[in-house]
Amino acid sequence: MESTKLKELVNQMTVEEKIGQMIQLSSDFFNTTENEITGPMNEMYLTTEKMKTVGSVLGISGANQVKEIQRSHLESSRLGIPLLFMADIVHGYRTIFPIPLGLASSWDPKLVEQTAAIAAKEAAVAGLHVTFSPMVDLVRDARWGRVMESTGEDAYLNQQMARAFVRGYQGPNLKKDVTKLAACVKHFAAYGAPIAGREYNTVNMSERQLRENYLPAYKAAIDEGSRLVMTAFNTVDGIPATGNSWLMNEVLRKEMGFDGVLISDWGAIGELIAHGVAENLKEAGTLAFEAGVDIEMMSAAYSSELKGLIESGTLDETKLNMAVLRILELKNDLGLFENPYRGADAQKEAQEIFSHQNREAARISAEQSIVLLKNEHVLPLRNDLKIALIGPNSQTHDLLGSWSWKGDTAQTPSLYEGILQHVSAEQLVVIAEADMLDQSANEKLADVDVIVLALGETSEMSGEAASRTSLTLPGNQLELVKAVRRAAKPVVATLFNGRPLDLSAIVEEVDGLVEAWFPGSEGGAALANVLFGAVNPSGKLTMSFPRTIGQVPMYYNQDKTGRPINETNKTEKYLSKYLDVENTPLFPFGFGLSYTKFSYSALNFSHTTVTKDETVTVSVTVKNEGKVAGAEIVQLYIQDEVAKVVRPVKELKRVEKITLEPQAQKEVTFTLTAEALAYVHPDLTFAADNGTFKIMVGSDSETVQSETIRLITK
Repeated sequence: MESTKLKELVNQMTVEEKIGQMIQLSSDFFNTTENEITGPMNEMYLTTEKMKTVGSVLGISGANQVKEIQRSHLESSRLGIPLLFMADIVHGYRTIFPIPLGLASSWDPKLVEQTAAIAAKEAAVAGLHVTFSPMVDLVRDARWGRVMESTGEDAYLNQQMARAFVRGYQGPNLKKDVTKLAACVKHFAAYGAPIAGREYNTVNMSERQLRENYLPAYKAAIDEGSRLVMTAFNTVDGIPATGNSWLMNEVLRKEMGFDGVLISDWGAIGELIAHGVAENLKEAGTLAFEAGVDIEMMSAAYSSELKGLIESGTLDETKLNMAVLRILELKNDLGLFENPYRGADAQKEAQEIFSHQNREAARISAEQSIVLLKNEHVLPLRNDLKIALIGPNSQTHDLLGSWSWKGDTAQTPSLYEGILQHVSAEQLVVIAEADMLDQSANEKLADVDVIVLALGETSEMSGEAASRTSLTLPGNQLELVKAVRRAAKPVVATLFNGRPLDLSAIVEEVDGLVEAWFPGSEGGAALANVLFGAVNPSGKLTMSFPRTIGQVPMYYNQDKTGRPINETNKTEKYLSKYLDVENTPLFPFGFGLSYTKFSYSALNFSHTTVTKDETVTVSVTVKNEGKVAGAEIVQLYIQDEVAKVVRPVKELKRVEKITLEPQAQKEVTFTLTAEALAYVHPDLTFAADNGTFKIMVGSDSETVQSETIRLITK
């Protein structure tokens, strides 16, 4: 439909029909008969007449069901305006990929884009139009459960991953390609920084901090073309984001240039009352409407109050028309006016969803996401060994993690099943935890060569509303580690979890330690392939692992302090340090081992003095010193040595992932511009300063070589 016809359509709509487009309801509201008003409908101030005007649905999928609901709705809609069908397709639809924190550990945007494209294809053929993804909230506190849904603690890497997700979901032509979904970047803004890591809690930071670290990933997703943005539950400078006019109108719309659909999170407009910035739904609806929220998800402010506010002149109908036009433009961009059923196809649904090809992609993505944290000459395992498999996650199918809406654990092979692809059943002994703890398993361990200890969280322990005050392994797992160590056998611990954990109590008790995250539909096979060396691990952490929860929030790019600790003064007292533990993380950002060893040499610069209009080329030679091929993630960091505000000790600015055969080497080259050296100044301008910069290149945030360059801006 041409844009002029969309505007004509808006002009034909009544106020009630316009408001209906701004209402999103869950699947519950589409199971009632025409003449029945249910309790939920009454609570949402809905009638059967209002239901005919509703614009979008949350949480319904399946080609036949979607098509039937769409058909019925079009029959009752006076102007024949189709519904939008939306859902949380976060790391897969039916084929589940690793959680986003795991996917980010691949440091491979192309891989992330591929997984998003597969997720979109499966969801689209099941009738969906919009995914509430990617979540690009920068996170530094592992107590917050939704770190599993993020891509980590670094603004630069988050930007690359945000773009990759959007490209994968939407593709280059959303209207013509019915295998794609519209992306919705969330949660705007700074949702990932709740005080004390407690879900839905207050966020408190300076505007400079907000602009420098938290806003860039949203901007990257918007620049990549994300069609929707979702508001956050949290406050920004004391004002809840969903009713924050400055944040939405000035920052999002004007500065970032976002002209798509702004949708609230579930119930967020109604929660303005609980926040204490609105007395009732009328005030809550007014705040959200004036902030430019186009769609209200599952609260009743718009459905109950907006008509009266518009008709009384309290709110401007012109703004209402603009909001409705944005929604209709999204529907038009999806081609719904010409084809309201879009990609929904039951026959293709049966063929495309959870296909062998998609499961293979899930296995590969899981293999690339796994991080080897420790290896004392125990990995990879030989397939002639006798292995004891112990621990709560040894035979679990709970590998999908939170936000795996349509995933099926019954069709998710366990680690046990994965190991059986490498050894015979006679070589694999499964020992119950209870037996291990009361020492009755000693006889079974007598002829065992190695113990694989399967540890971690359950999927319910991370995700939304899953904040924790302890990051240690849950239950009796610490006791289990100690009991296993008493057997005097080599021990490899594996982890299924959704967040960085405090592993200090076990790291010295095991010979090998493998972080598998919640690895998805083929995670059991992927982890086994890594354990047995069929795959050389290459993943690296995108969140630091603390030594203890007392260090949290823990992140690599902390600001410099006036009393820094270093190798020459660490015995002194009056420094920025703890009395009982090192400042450093247990495992730093960017860290991950391989079954081979990489060396770095010949760090060179095209020139060491540059102007603001020049670029500097940084090169380093990386060599595979080992006997097997492997992938290495080469990382470049900077430190602004003197600035207008205190700068971080280091900041990631460039990354390249390379693969090298044994004894092969490659010169890796990075190009830096003055923009890469810039930051947000006290007056909120973005610029680079005249002066010196330390350039660091290495395998992780702590293992680097460095040289200094000088930037001349005047």
